[in-house]
Amino acid sequence: MRRMLLLAAVAGTLPAAVALAQAPAGKPDLARAESIVKEVCAACHGVDGNSPSPTNPSLAGQGAEYIALQLQHFQSGIRVNPIMQGMAAALKPDEMKALGVYFSQQKPKGLSAKDATLAMAGQKLYRGGDLATGMPACAACHSPNGAGVPKNYPRLAGQYAEYTYAQLKAFRDGERGSDKEGKDYNGKIMATISARMSDPQMKALAEYAAGLR
Repeated sequence: MRRMLLLAAVAGTLPAAVALAQAPAGKPDLARAESIVKEVCAACHGVDGNSPSPTNPSLAGQGAEYIALQLQHFQSGIRVNPIMQGMAAALKPDEMKALGVYFSQQKPKGLSAKDATLAMAGQKLYRGGDLATGMPACAACHSPNGAGVPKNYPRLAGQYAEYTYAQLKAFRDGERGSDKEGKDYNGKIMATISARMSDPQMKALAEYAAGLR
């Protein structure tokens, strides 16, 4: 089927972009993905996607498309991180997709909020936003239970509070979501939203999200 679509594109009866989009995608090579994880990813993100350190994000249960998209962004330089750019440099598109699927199928271990008072403040912001600053409710994009929306909006549930807080600061400070070509569309959205948040609000939201299931 894929060959027929591509031949049609060459013949001029079907645009190449349409042919590729309509061609059925092959099954992800999860054995290859697991091999890459063990060789490259495990030290920072864990073999099962549950990171051993709050410095690095847990990827277990994260949306497959979102992970693949972030790897593409690291590889192209849209998202800047020296370590991850080096790790993603040699990855092929099918390997990125397979890694996304692999991690999405892993079971998150889950975390608990450490500060109940801070988590309660975060809950109000997560569910209702802040009318005074125009900050929207996080639940609108990341879902009420923090599961996120595959590809566009990441899973926040059970993520290390330290990591979530660091990313919110990165968005606000222009270290993420500010690529000049504007290709990180959703990153720009987060940069705008985080600009309306104070440090205490970021910490509260990160604390609350860590305990979501």
